[in-house]
Formats: sequence, C-alpha cells, structure tokens
Amino acid sequence: MRPIQLLPKTFSLLFLLLFCAANDMVLAQQHSKLINEPVDISEDFRDFSNTFFFADSLASFDPETGKGKVKWKRHEAFSAHNFNNSMISYKRSYSNEFPAIEYAQDPSLPFSVEFTSERTIRIRASTSTEKVSTEPSLMLVKEPVFDKSWKYNKVKGGHQYTGAYGSVTVFENPWKVEIRDQTGKLLTQTRSKLDGQTSYTPNLPFSFVRRASDYSRSVAAVFSISPDEKIFGCGESFTKLDKNGQKIVLWTHDPNGVETQTMYKPVPFYLSSRGYGMFMHTSSPITCDFGATYGESNAMQIGDENLDLFIFLGEPKDILNAYTDLTGKAEMPPLWSFGLWMSRITYFSEQDGRNVADKLRRNRIPSDVIHFDTGWFETDWRCDYKFSPSRFKDPAGMIADLKKQGFHTSLWQLPYFVPKNDLFPEIVAEGLAVKNANGTLPYEDAVLDFSNPETIKWYEDKIGGLLKLGVSAIKVDFGEAAPLSGVYASGKTGFYEHNLYPLRYNKIVSELTKKMTGDRIIWARSTWAGSQRYPIHWGGDAETTNKGMQAQLRGGLSLGLSGFTFWSHDIGGFTMKTPEDLYRRWLPMGVLASHTRTHGQAPKEPWEYGEDFQNYFRKAVELKYKLMPYIYAQSKIASEKGLPMLRALFIEFPNDPGSWLIDNQYMLGTDVLVAPFFEQGKIRSVYLPKGQWIDYQTRKVYEGGWHEIASGELEVIMLVREGAVLPQVKVAQSTGEIDWKNIELVSFAFKSDKASVQVCLPSDNVVKEVLLVRKGKNLIVSQDPFKGTIAFKMQ
Repeated sequence: MRPIQLLPKTFSLLFLLLFCAANDMVLAQQHSKLINEPVDISEDFRDFSNTFFFADSLASFDPETGKGKVKWKRHEAFSAHNFNNSMISYKRSYSNEFPAIEYAQDPSLPFSVEFTSERTIRIRASTSTEKVSTEPSLMLVKEPVFDKSWKYNKVKGGHQYTGAYGSVTVFENPWKVEIRDQTGKLLTQTRSKLDGQTSYTPNLPFSFVRRASDYSRSVAAVFSISPDEKIFGCGESFTKLDKNGQKIVLWTHDPNGVETQTMYKPVPFYLSSRGYGMFMHTSSPITCDFGATYGESNAMQIGDENLDLFIFLGEPKDILNAYTDLTGKAEMPPLWSFGLWMSRITYFSEQDGRNVADKLRRNRIPSDVIHFDTGWFETDWRCDYKFSPSRFKDPAGMIADLKKQGFHTSLWQLPYFVPKNDLFPEIVAEGLAVKNANGTLPYEDAVLDFSNPETIKWYEDKIGGLLKLGVSAIKVDFGEAAPLSGVYASGKTGFYEHNLYPLRYNKIVSELTKKMTGDRIIWARSTWAGSQRYPIHWGGDAETTNKGMQAQLRGGLSLGLSGFTFWSHDIGGFTMKTPEDLYRRWLPMGVLASHTRTHGQAPKEPWEYGEDFQNYFRKAVELKYKLMPYIYAQSKIASEKGLPMLRALFIEFPNDPGSWLIDNQYMLGTDVLVAPFFEQGKIRSVYLPKGQWIDYQTRKVYEGGWHEIASGELEVIMLVREGAVLPQVKVAQSTGEIDWKNIELVSFAFKSDKASVQVCLPSDNVVKEVLLVRKGKNLIVSQDPFKGTIAFKMQ
C-alpha cells in the first residue's frame, strides 16, 4: 500500500486542526471538575470578572464596645504587562450598579474587635449590612463571653487595647490592626494596599471579593509574615510540617492515601512560632496562602461572606489551651481503647473473629479490641447494619464470648448507600438523604443528611441496635464527600455544610455511644474544628511504603498541633501486605502513640509472618501495656489542657530553636522522645533538646544536640528526659487485667535529689502527683496521695 501524500496546504490545515484540538483538550483538562474536588477560594481572587473591595479606613468606631465600620474601596483586576510578561494586578474602579444612588460604591460595613479571654482576641468584619446569624455554632462549646481585663487607650491615629499577654491596636487611616506581645514585639498585622507598594510584584491586601456570577462574597484576611516565621497546624496535613511557603486548601477530602496535599481532617486553625495562633470560625472552604504567592503575605482566603477570626497569644501550650477552651477539649476515652486493636480489611465471619481472639490469647499477645471492617454484612461494603446471617450464626453470643476473653468489639460502617442497598429506597422515600436543588440525589449514592433531625433519629436507631447488641465502638468511616451542590435540611448548601459534615457525623455517633455504653469512643477518619471533642481519630489509608510511614507521622503531628489530643494510624500501612522489614519499623511508632491499631490489607496478624516476627510483635505490644500508667496519666493531663499525646518537639521545648525544625521525631507526653526508623538500618540521626537523655532500651546517656543513635531490640529510638520517673505495671493480656495496686516507678532521675510522677487511676480519672526524695543512692516515696492503697516499687 502506498503512503498517503499530503499537499503543503493540506498538511498545514491538518496541522492547524490538530493543534487546535490539542489546545482545546488542554483547556478542557484545565477546567474539568471532579466530584468532591477541593474548592480553592483563591481562584475567585484572581477572576477578572469579579469586583474587589480593599479595606481602606475606619469610618467609625466606639472604643467602649469595640464596634465600628470599615470603609472598603472598590477595585478591579487587570492584566499588567512588562516586556512580554503579564501579571494580575488591581486598580481603582467605580460603581457599575444602576441606579447608582441605591448602591454604595465604597461601602462602610460593620467591624468589631472583642476579647473573650486574657489570651484571645476576636475580630469580625461583615461584607454586607445583613445581620450576622446568631444560631449557635457547632464548632464552639458555647458562645464566648466578653473578657473585661483588657484596658483601652487612645493612641495617635488609632485605638489600643492592652491585656496581660499582649496588645491590639486598630489604626484609622489607613485601616490596620496590629497584634503585639506583652513586650511590645510585633507579632503580625493586617496588610493594606500601601504595604504592597514596596514590591514590583502585585499582591492582595486585606479585602473581600464579590463574584460577578451571583454577587456572593468571600473575605481575604491578609496578615503579615515575619522573617524566619514558622506556621503549623491546619489539621492532619501530610506535607512539610512548617506551612510557611505552602498553599493549604481546607476542604474535607478523601485523598486515598497520605502522600498528598489534600486532607481527611482539615482544621481552620494554626499557630505560629512568633507567639500567636488563629482560628477561622467558619465551615466554608478556605485557602490559606502562607507566603506561597507572596512571601510577606499570610492570605487567609475564606469562603464565608463574613469574617470571624479568633487570635490567641502565647507559647504553643498556651495557644492550644485557649483554642480548645473555645472549641472543646477531648474527653478521656475508656481505658480499654488504649490497648491493641487487632484488625485487617477484613474479617468476614464469626469464626474469623473467634480464631484471631483465640490465637492472640494462646500466643500471649496483649490485646483489647477485635475490629470487623467492611465484611460483616452479607455483601462486602454494603452497609445495612446487620451481621451476615450466613457467616455470623450468633453475633450477640460472639460479642459476649469475646468480652469474657477481655476483648471489645468494633464495627465498620459508613453514611453512603448504593442503589443496590436494601435501605436505599427507604432513605430516599423518607427524605433522609442530601438533595439537589431539584429534589433529586446529587450523587448515584444516597448520602445521609445529618442536618436533618429525622435522619439523625433513623441513624441513631441503626447504630443503637448494634450498641444494644454489645458492640463497644463504631468506626465512623468516610464523611469527606458531602455534596457541594447539595441543599441540606439546615437550609444551607454544601458550600457551608460540606466541611461541617464530619463534625455532625462524629458528634452523633460519639454522643449516642456515650449515652448507651458510658464510654466516649468512636474510630473516625474525617474531622472539622470541634471534632477533637469526639475521640478517637485515625490517619486514613496510608501507603505501605517508607514515605507513607513518614507522611503518616507528619499528619499526626500536624493534627496534634490543631487541638487533637488522641490519634492513631494503620500500623504497617493500609494499601498492601506489609513487608516484614517495614512492619518491624512501623510497629513501635504505632505502639508509642495514644492508640494502637493494626489494620490494612491482609495479613496483619503477627503469626502470619512466622515465629520470630511474632515474638518481636509481642515484645513491642508488651512495651505499651507495661507503660500503660504513664500513657494513661499523660493522656488525662493532655486532654485537660488541649495538648496532643503525640506532640511536636517544640511544644515541650519552645525556647529550643532546633526543636522547631524537627518533623520526623516526636514526644509521647512530656518525658519520652521517639525517633522512628523510616528506612532500613539500625542507626539514625536524632536531635535532642538541651539537657540529658537516657535511652530506654540501652540506658546510654546523651547530651542535647545531634547524635547518631543505634536502635535497641525494638527498631526505634526511645529516650527519656533526665529527671523523669515512668510509672509501669506488670504486663497483662488486656487492660482489664492490669494490676493498678502494684506500680513500678522506673527512675531516670540520676542527678536530682527529688522527683515526681503523675499517676491516674481509671477508677476515678483523677491525676495525682507522687513525690520522691533521694535517700542515699535511691529515690523513695516521700508523699503518697494514694495513702498506701498502691504499692509503689522503685527501680
């Protein structure tokens, strides 16, 4: 066959058509939208069709109430050119409404500064004259009260309020808010259009945008970032721990892994190394541009039409305490939840569960929970809240028998219902699912509308039936895909309900479980601000890789810096069978956390890897059960102060500059430093804050600074702060068998003449301090708040 020959004109025309088609394909790809794709609000602040209003001056202000009005000057975006280069910039524009006398060109709109504690400032700004809703917020434990300790002082060109830990100054023209600490050091300040004149690069000032499409509005609360400033938080973020230089989109999303920028658990809160934190009180999507677009600008681009911003002053512990005073602290989960949760995806039958429980006890591996994941229904993944009758002959009997062996039962479920689900017709007919504007389903699945009281009743009946059967914990899986286009029973769209969905979901199951069992416990994946009140949350579907392990830890540290005390993860990763080497290294990181669960693709049971690994697994889990008095007391203390159990080093050592740089180590409570192995090898670099540290496994002593440290028998570096005393118990096969009347005090206080140790008995959940003094070479108990009811043995 002869090849086709094209004439030059034909070839040119064909090339042009192909080029246009390829270009159209690229454009189509750029503008395609996927279901539940994160909503990036920053795009609206780059849309040339929108109108921009820049905060200009203080139009009025009442110092006694802290209320006034800000004048906003109208601007528009345009393309600025310089030698074949274009950049988006903004210029003054004028009213485009008719009749002009009815609509303000440069509106003066409500603004206020309030104080809700000695450390907490509240800044509010409206983008319209419409009154702000007074509906109670699900994110707050209660509406904040006014703190009267802040003192007012008129200053040149503005108004200043001074408190015990800092000051706030509101300047009149140009409008500006400055936040300083008690020494007068500037922590941060709002950025105006004038601030941007120091650069040739156009950058956004404190402003709001009005969309041309529907006249809805969103706020850009733009503050300054200082040299060397570091920013942490925003939820369970898997990227670099310090967010300075990153653009973070706060939108609950199922990333199907942990090596990604999107999050199961976004939280609209962060803290800074400068000594302040910020909480964006909204459920709308948010894009935090922490110096990513422009180095000096912290641009919080908030989807909400009104700004409600809380600012906290102090060191990290102070900030977390103040933030969780506002949004709630985690209640202590039950003692049994701190034990090992044995799981895989999935146990399919009653016999599976019984076999695993029997082997754990026969092989003397401590454990407290057997978890049944997606396979306890008749059809795998098809949630109908019923045990499969063909594979579970006597679910109640199984649960009761497991309880006699010291095991609690946990069950998976989710709030989405496929059309083949027997419950689907009922959910749709009763109006229990989220709807579109036209009254149909936004997705193929029915998604329960948890803003609907009737849905809550229906759902509580299903979950309540399982709890009555003897189930101890419900896995609150998914919850990240509430439809953006949905219209909810609350009267709001998914723009405001999507991020709120996990909080509603967590709350319903947690409160029902507490009511029916007395235990504050769920096992949840998705969150929003306030979800920390409903422990426990785990890290999602981590990749079974070294990088997956490291990203999982960063996520846990970041969530802890967002107000969450308790956190767990799937030991060994979720996505495939865990290689034994990775399992050995990941296991200690899972054991040395508040909560511990093996989960993921089969097998996860240690005996499936052979006797040598089973012995190693047993030794690792025994370490946690031995340390249970330390872990339990530290958890109680942390829950009362809004601190994470698994915490970044700088929380404990805020004055150590090196501690702010570390994201591959952590503190477990106040006294134990953990450095996991993310790659094969028996030695790793470890940073130690100032002071002496003792290796828990080898008892070698190290000074502060960088060290190359070898692991002990367990493949982890675990060091104890000099001066600490760790309370331990004899290993038991379940937490219910722990002998709390005999506690061993393991001393790492080699230099001090006295020491102390915190002990919290599960019987009363009260932390008491035992004081020790040196007598000769040994420490002895000098003050015993338990009055001899506990036999303390020194080691």
